[in-house]
Amino acid sequence: MSSARVGWRTTLVVVIVVLAVVAAMVAISETRPEPRAERPPAPSGDTTSSPGHTRLEFAVWGTDPEIKAYQQVVDTYNEQTAGVDVVIRSWPTAEEMNAAVRSGDAQPDLFLLRRDDLAETLENGRSVPLLDLLDARGLNIGDDYSRDSISAFSADDDLQCMPYGSSPMVIYYNTDLVDFDKMAARGLQVPQEDRRGWTLDQFRDAAEFASRPRRGTRGVYIEPTLEGLAPFVLSGGGDLFNDTTSPTSLALGENDSTDAMRRTLEVLRDPQLTLSSAQLARRSGLEWFEQGKVGMVAGYRSLTPDLRRVEGLRFDVMPMPSLGSTDTLGELTGVCLGATAKQHSVAKAADFLIYLVGDESVATVARLGYLQPANLEVAFSEAFRQPGLRPNNAEVFIEALRDIQMLPLRDDYDELEALVGPQLRQLLMRPVLDDLDVRLDAIDETSRQLLDPTLRTEDASATPSPTD
Repeated sequence: MSSARVGWRTTLVVVIVVLAVVAAMVAISETRPEPRAERPPAPSGDTTSSPGHTRLEFAVWGTDPEIKAYQQVVDTYNEQTAGVDVVIRSWPTAEEMNAAVRSGDAQPDLFLLRRDDLAETLENGRSVPLLDLLDARGLNIGDDYSRDSISAFSADDDLQCMPYGSSPMVIYYNTDLVDFDKMAARGLQVPQEDRRGWTLDQFRDAAEFASRPRRGTRGVYIEPTLEGLAPFVLSGGGDLFNDTTSPTSLALGENDSTDAMRRTLEVLRDPQLTLSSAQLARRSGLEWFEQGKVGMVAGYRSLTPDLRRVEGLRFDVMPMPSLGSTDTLGELTGVCLGATAKQHSVAKAADFLIYLVGDESVATVARLGYLQPANLEVAFSEAFRQPGLRPNNAEVFIEALRDIQMLPLRDDYDELEALVGPQLRQLLMRPVLDDLDVRLDAIDETSRQLLDPTLRTEDASATPSPTD
């Protein structure tokens, strides 16, 4: 009998029963002390809680709202799926999660992974190749994912992790300090009306317009790091490394790279346009931006919710300025299957992975504003674009996806940043810089200490052997 044909007596009985249950629940809640904490995840390796019932651990990192969104996805899956219990294990940062995984304290069946950590994960055999598993479940990854996002997580002729998040680096700007309409009225160079791109000269004019000494504001701050400067180098036709797959050195001292750096530093070094060392000793560039004292900073989509919470801050986004092309860097994340999972759990984990990257599951997380989905169907939907919320020009994130340039797959980018960081900071902070070519060559040479295996071999052979 269909629900539409249930008699009024049956309906009355149902109502009475529901009221009785609600009353009982209220009485219990009034006498209950504190609610119990969420059930902790099962110990690593213990994936089967009872015969025929599989327990899967999904390792993630993120803010509290993000973790709650992942939990919502997991709860829905558990309700809909018999014989499987997926549990979340979370950390505040990717670094903390990776440390737990690398030490063996966590052995998840599935885990989030930054592309920067993929090389180390593959080297230590902690993931399961996906193509056969996805094919067996009828998922055609070419339909809803860009070729670049797929290649970013591919190695050894297989997909190693499922693309999940993909955000280009863009420019966030304070619309009170950078007002393109007012700039145009004063005859300054401004982007075209659609705000889909701009030149370095237009970027400089915006920085000058936002720099107002009487108000104590500066036009722009870009982190003096490889990550911060790379989009400018790449856009100017230069290369960050001397090889796209197995680099032995940085390539900042090569012709096109040097020219791009020189043009970029003319803007970023200008003391009238950017923050001083004294200011940066008090607050970060992002903190100055949040206080309305800096016109522009660079960042990824994950920065958006934090800026939305800053009272009185009105902001929007533009692509990175062009020095000839629109190339930029990207912040990419994937979901991997853990190689430590028991054999019978891999199939169950793959089933959950298919659900996790489905449109509705991804949209649940994307609605928070942190995630730019690699799933293009969701990226073009209102779940990501969020009309009525800042930034108004959110299309920039989507259009710049095709401009993301993949860096070589390595596991030592943090070490490289630490190694050349002091020299890069000197480029932006030194009062006089009349020997740029020499300084860039020196940075390239310093990078060889880490990147050039022959140099490391020579250093090792030159080290005296211990004697008795």
